[in-house]
Amino acid sequence: MSLVDEVSRWRRGARKHRRLRDLDRTLVVVTGAGSGIGRQTALAFASEGAVVVIADLDLESAQHTANLVNSARVNPDVMVRGGSRAYQVDVASEVEVQRFAKKVLAEHGTPDIVVNNAGIGYSGTFTKTRQEDFEHVMAVNFWGVVYGSRAFSEQMIARGTGGHIVNLSSAAAFTPQKKLTAYATSKAAVFMLSDCLRAELVDHGIGVSAICPGLVHTNIINTTRIADATPEEQAEKRAKADEFYRRRGFTPDRVATQIVKAVKSNKAVVPATPDAKFGRALSRLAPGIMRIGARFDLD
Repeated sequence: MSLVDEVSRWRRGARKHRRLRDLDRTLVVVTGAGSGIGRQTALAFASEGAVVVIADLDLESAQHTANLVNSARVNPDVMVRGGSRAYQVDVASEVEVQRFAKKVLAEHGTPDIVVNNAGIGYSGTFTKTRQEDFEHVMAVNFWGVVYGSRAFSEQMIARGTGGHIVNLSSAAAFTPQKKLTAYATSKAAVFMLSDCLRAELVDHGIGVSAICPGLVHTNIINTTRIADATPEEQAEKRAKADEFYRRRGFTPDRVATQIVKAVKSNKAVVPATPDAKFGRALSRLAPGIMRIGARFDLD
């Protein structure tokens, strides 16, 4: 295929994606939507008139998000179509994700937008991180994104009208820290996966965005595991970190707003907080300084 033919396919794909500038009556799937960024993202898309499918490991939390979405609904036509629905999904299981994707297709149709948001936190140096913990972080944060992207991109390609995939990476993807080895590795993998997918799916009119939040006050802090720490030490460190993030004052709804904008504009990378923007710029302009900074303890 000639370069001219390739460019023509890219342009046709871009034209397909333009329909997502208006999100009214689109179908959106959000994983990890039981709280935090996921919940606020579901509410943000719903405010644009989208039908939102909520997925979370905690079904009760997912249902609460669905109830919030439905109670805030301003488009009665969406409620006629069934409103928001909640599903229990473990994104670390490829079988569960594939089953979920088939259920969404059967009950709602092919999604226009998929937000692979589900993730977990983990703090610890490499030498103190147990292999099973490292694998679990990768299973949720990276493989969960792979499974979701594969299952739903196949549906989007088959339909042929374009779409968008949003993957939650992190500022940790480009700001190395010696006590975030497993977490940062998982998010860096998501970052590169998203860039590769974006190049592959452009012909089909499917955009891909990597969202990279930094310090955002969510409940992920309260569930973050800390390597080589007693339960009492973990509780103390979580409380300290939670207070720091609370004082930082950057709330999940502000990230959700940027996710919606990224879909509409088909933006590739979104450093979603001021610290993430600074880290992204420094990683590109002075990576050596970033590597030196990674040596310091930030407790």
